[in-house]
Amino acid sequence: MAQTPINALILVCTLSPSPKASSSDLLARQVAAEFTGHQVHSEILRIADFDVKPGVLKDMGGGDQWPGIRQKLLAADILVLATPIWVGHPSSLAQRVLERLDAELSQTDEQGRPILFGKVGVVAVVGNEDGAHHVIADLGQGLADVGFTLPAQGSTYWVGQAMHTTDYQDLDQTPQVTANATQIATRNAAHLARLLKARPFPAP
Repeated sequence: MAQTPINALILVCTLSPSPKASSSDLLARQVAAEFTGHQVHSEILRIADFDVKPGVLKDMGGGDQWPGIRQKLLAADILVLATPIWVGHPSSLAQRVLERLDAELSQTDEQGRPILFGKVGVVAVVGNEDGAHHVIADLGQGLADVGFTLPAQGSTYWVGQAMHTTDYQDLDQTPQVTANATQIATRNAAHLARLLKARPFPAP
């Protein structure tokens, strides 16, 4: 049965610019592949490839490239934040994305709803130390605060053994538990995005 086509924007918040290999980018591409099966078109952007200025405005000037990313975000139905774990927290670039999203709190649609209402947020995390749940909680709360709706089990992650150096991209194959989490997160995100598109939140 044909489904309403929807779009996802996946922001990879690795600290490594392209074309350097990145575990966060690998997981992001696996999320995008799963979305394809739910008729969701994905675009992946690596934040380190852009000059995203610090700040809480829609446009910080001085060559700030966030406005272009923002337009893609506003056109998307789903936003995925993919981040590594650094010292137990999301990367600084993931935090910067949340800070830039703060500007949307004052933006409303033609019916007075916050402009990000009706959009779905998903979190993907990789790291070599425990802390994925903490990072998901941080980013999930931030996304919810600015207006995104989080699906049931709307996250996927992998963490390696503490104090070891094996990275996600070094694995011979994706662990089944991570693959299952990605399948659930993408399926539920696509379902929720279609529900919200058909039945938006009530206007004030």
